[in-house]
Parts: sequence; C-alpha cells; structure tokens
Amino acid sequence: MKKLGFVLLVSIFIFAIMDIGVAQNTEVQLSKKEYQSANWEYFNRCGGCHGMLRKGATGPALTPDKMKPIGTEKLTKTIFDGTEGGMPGWGAGVNVYTMEDARRLAKYIQMEPVTPPEFNMKDIKATWKLQVPADKRPTKPMHNRNWENFFAVILRDAGKIAIIDGDTKEVVSVQDSGFAVHTLRYSKSGRYLYTIGRDAKATLVDLWMDPIQTIAEVKTGLDARSIESSKYKGRKGDYIDKLAVVGNYWPPSYVILDGLTLEPLKIVSTRSYTYDTQEYHIEPRVASIVASHSDPEWVINVKETGLILLVDYSDIKNLKVTQIESERFLHDGGWDKSKRYFLVAANMRDKIVAVDTKTKKLAAIVETGVKPHPGRGANFKDPEYGWVYATPHLGEAAVALVCTKPKGGNAENLWKVVRKLKVAGDGGLFVKTHPKSRHLWVDHTLSKDVDAQRSVTVYDIKNLGAEPKILKLADRGRIVHMEYNKDGDEVWISVWDKQGEIIVFDDKTLTEKARINDQRLVTPTGKFNVYNTRLDIY
Repeated sequence: MKKLGFVLLVSIFIFAIMDIGVAQNTEVQLSKKEYQSANWEYFNRCGGCHGMLRKGATGPALTPDKMKPIGTEKLTKTIFDGTEGGMPGWGAGVNVYTMEDARRLAKYIQMEPVTPPEFNMKDIKATWKLQVPADKRPTKPMHNRNWENFFAVILRDAGKIAIIDGDTKEVVSVQDSGFAVHTLRYSKSGRYLYTIGRDAKATLVDLWMDPIQTIAEVKTGLDARSIESSKYKGRKGDYIDKLAVVGNYWPPSYVILDGLTLEPLKIVSTRSYTYDTQEYHIEPRVASIVASHSDPEWVINVKETGLILLVDYSDIKNLKVTQIESERFLHDGGWDKSKRYFLVAANMRDKIVAVDTKTKKLAAIVETGVKPHPGRGANFKDPEYGWVYATPHLGEAAVALVCTKPKGGNAENLWKVVRKLKVAGDGGLFVKTHPKSRHLWVDHTLSKDVDAQRSVTVYDIKNLGAEPKILKLADRGRIVHMEYNKDGDEVWISVWDKQGEIIVFDDKTLTEKARINDQRLVTPTGKFNVYNTRLDIY
C-alpha cells in the first residue's frame, strides 16, 4: 500500500502537467505529449539553474510574465545557441536539442508553472529498499584490488555509476543509480559509496563486496543534488559511517538517513526568509553539503535564501542548527587547506563566501569574477602569496586565487583575490591539483569556443607567471572534470559524450598514459577517487 501511495502521488503530478498543454492561448499551445516531453527536459536540464518553479537562481526567472514578451522565436534561438552569461547552447553547443526541441521548450516556459507535490516521510519510506542488511556484509574486503584507488565515474545520461580500478584501468563494475547523478561521496572509512540522482534517488554501494553491489536505495523527494556522510570521530562520539544526509531541491529540505542502510530518519524543511530582503521563499534548495572532520557537523548551503546551516548531527532528535547569513545564490564549494574554513560560490552575485566552522561565523565574502564555479575548488601554496583556494568561472576565462593563509602572516592579503590566471576559455566548471603535484588543471566545458571545450589549461604552480600549457584532448564531445589518483601522479579526465572515454595523464610529464574505452561509459562526467574524496584532498 505504501508503494501504491507513492505511485499515486507521482501519477497525480504527471496527469496535472499533461492536462495543461492544450489549455493555453493559441500562441503557445502544446499537445499533451509535447508538454510532457518539455516538462521532462525542463526538470532534468534546466531546473537546476532556473528553479523547479521557474523563479530563477543561477539563471534568471522563466515565468510567463517575463517570457511571453520575448516571444517564441527569440526564446528558441536563445535555448539553441546559449547565452553570454554561461548557459550552454543546447543545440549549437551541447548538441542535445534540435531546433524543434528548443522551440517546444520556448513555448513551455511561456506557460504557467505547475507546483509539484510534496514528499513526506511516508512517501520516502515507501521507496526505501535494503538489499543487504549490515550484519550480512563482509567484515573485510572480499577481493584483492586496491579499493582505495578505485574511481567512481558518473555515467550521467545512462543513470549508472562505473567503478574503475585505478591501478589496472579496468571497469570493475557498473551499478544502477538515480538519473543524471550530480555528485558522489564516500563514507569516511572509504568502504561505502553514496550517490544521488537528479530524481532524488540515493544509492549505497559496498566496495568491499565481490562482486561490488548496491546494498540500499531510497528516494528522498522529486529532485536532489547533494549527498554526504558523517565523518567525525572524537571526544563527542564516533560517527564514521553512521549517518548520511541528502540535500533536496524539491521539496526544499534535507533528509537525514542511516549511513549503513539509508533508512530515512528525519526531514528538515529549508523554507524560510531570504537573508537580505527578508522575503519568504517557497523554494530554497540545498545546493551542496560537506562534512566536518573536527565536529559532528554538516555544512549545508541553501541556494535561494543565502543561508549556510551548520547542522550538529550528534543528536538528531534535538537538532542544533547554526544559521549563518552569507550571500545568494549559493552553489558548490569545498574546504580550504586547513579544513577549518568552508568556501562556497554565490555565483549569481559573482562572489565566494568563506565560513569559519570553528567560530561558527562568516569569515569573508570575496568578489572573484563572473559566476565562479569552483566545484570543490583547489588548494595549493602560491610561491608569492601563501596558501590559496582556486575557482574557475562560468562567465569569464579566468581562475581566481583567493588567499586563505597569507605568506609571512601578511594579513592584508587574507580573503583577497591575489591572482587571476587567464585560461583558454570561459565556461569553466572544475579546477584540480594535489598536494604531490606542481600543476593546476582547469577545464572550460561550457565555453562557446569548440577548441576550448575540448581542451584543458595547465599551470605550473611553482611558476604562475609563465604561460600555461593548453592541451587539446579530443576532437569530439566536451572535456570535463579532472581527478587525481591516490598517489597524486595521474590525472583522469572525462570526454563527455555518448561514446564516452576517460583519458589518463601523467601529471609530471603532462603526457597521455592511457585511454579507458568501454561501451558502458555513456556520457561520463565526474570521477571521484576513494582516497582523495573521503579525506577531502583537492
């Protein structure tokens, strides 16, 4: 009966959106089939930036009052060709849409948005599946592979995750996941892999089993982007592998789960007032989450309200939450070198926000450039300025270096942009280095320049004033996301298209070592090494 209730809930939503299509004025009419197709495309490609209710965030609001005056033809061209502000051309650039697809979406965004259904604990529990109970799992690795050097690779459009052996470059396993997985995380022990799809389906994979197996799954809502485990062990308790948390886009909330089974334990709404204008917001989405290593705490970033929540998970029955006012609209981020400060992009405001998790207060807000997009960012020691945190940008061809620990204690450089490095193109999504490396790698995935899309820029950290190397890596698709192996001497890079492959580079010589080709590697995007990810090395 629980599953039936969940199916009924989703069915009501689907029928509601289907029945709208023909009820519009003649200028923007869609059939039921066309409307259903456009609705699916919107929620899976557009909603992340423009909002489930189309009220805007990283991208502008797409409500009828704003869209109808623009008109179908101009909107179609914008969707197909992209914008200067960082949206890719879904036709001309990404090659996902035909002109007719773009026109269908152009009509869709001129229609009234439909509010999707809520999703309560009863609905979540109806989706929870525990395939292997904790007491039935092995107590040690059942294979001889170097599992700490595994890479979990998002196969975005396939709704799957590939596990690749970093030593042998062999695809060890392919596991089903939610659709269009946005990120992956590991438990602090490294044994468990947590995934979260855009459809809010979370999965738990046991890397010690032979064969590797998905052991639990749950759906926490209708749209989600972030997942994290509990990493603290100290005088306040041992929470390693004990808890997990999912950040939902819809309904706007975070959901605390049992870390070993994904059993849902608690839902917390994020609906509240914006920090600046004090206006109530119905759709404040959780953009990213990181786990503290020094406290039983998650840092949860709420996009639309500009609030950063420090959630103490040591007693979830009596939850303690410190609310920090920062900036809108919060997106992705990561720790500084010390793991005391968390830095996150407020990319619509062209800023990086820094929070001090020791004092539980805002440390700084730094303007870095047009739409910063750090991913998790990159930490290294600038030879002139000391420790810095690096972020690329969607809207300009530059990497900003924000000083997090000045050389010689020079306080005037703290939380300042001390360098802006020019790269081969705008549209940068990720930047990467490693403590054992002297290189800084930058992609330009969403650039409008095709050569930039298929290239990376590589800087010598010891000589940042020198010209960087531009490495063209492919003659198809887009290059996205760099990840180091456990030893820090290899860089893995995705060729993002349906053919899909992973390029492995020698980090010291900047020469190609291998290409991992497998017909199962459909649209590979993010890759996450077990050792580096569980310890937050970036």
